[in-house]
Parts: sequence; structure tokens; C-alpha cells
Amino acid sequence: MEQKQVLDQFAQGFDCSQIVLANVAGNYGIDVETARKVSACFGGGMWCAGCCGALTGAMMAVGLKYGHDTPGAADKKDRTLTVMGQLRKKFVEKYRSTECRDILGHDLSIPEEMQQILDKGLIGSICPGVICDTVEILDGYLVLP
Repeated sequence: MEQKQVLDQFAQGFDCSQIVLANVAGNYGIDVETARKVSACFGGGMWCAGCCGALTGAMMAVGLKYGHDTPGAADKKDRTLTVMGQLRKKFVEKYRSTECRDILGHDLSIPEEMQQILDKGLIGSICPGVICDTVEILDGYLVLP
């Protein structure tokens, strides 16, 4: 994924979580529209500057690939949690935090800080790189058997 593609999707109104999950949706049994709907509430750290939307979108993709859907599937659950932990670790190695507020340096849930984010153009300058990096990290886990 290229940063220009991310910026184009931002311009269309899509958020980090939607871009990441939609990027892999077709490979895991859901269409892009469904991926965007499912992940719509997770951008901006669930709009409270919590866990980065790119990372939550990636975690949803991990669930699609490895998640358990039957009772007593402890082995599948363990595999999912292992992959989730590895993905999170790689993300933290790159960004030192999973929190949107730490990555942007401002809390977008506080109007004054959101204005600073907008004035500084941080969403357009920081988030595309985070999304592209997250997709790249994710790709390494989704090709595993």
C-alpha cells in the first residue's frame, strides 16, 4: 500500500481502521463494504485517542484469519492471541505505543488538541505512514499457514 492511496481514501472520508481492514478483506471472506462498516467505529483510537485505528483494523484481519468461531477451539484461540501479541509487539517497536494520542502527540478527543492536529496537518503527515507500516507488518502474519 502506498501513502498516496491512503491519502486518497482519507479524502473519501475513510479512517485508518477502515483502510487497513478493507485492504485485506477480500482475502478473508468479506467484501470491502462490510470491512469498512465493521471497522467504522475504530478510527482515531475509537475517536477517544485510544488504540490506533490502523492497529485495530489489523487485529480484525488477524481475527478473520485465525479467530475461533466454535466452542472449545482453544488451539485456534491460542494461535490468534499469539499472532495478535506478535503483531502488537512489532507495532510498538516501530511506534513505541499503541495509542493514537501518543503517535500523534495530541489527543483528538479534546477539541483544542484536535484543532492542533488539524492545524499541523498531522493526520495527513503521520497516519499514512502508520497505515502503510501496519499493512506491511500485517502482511507478514497473514501469509502464515
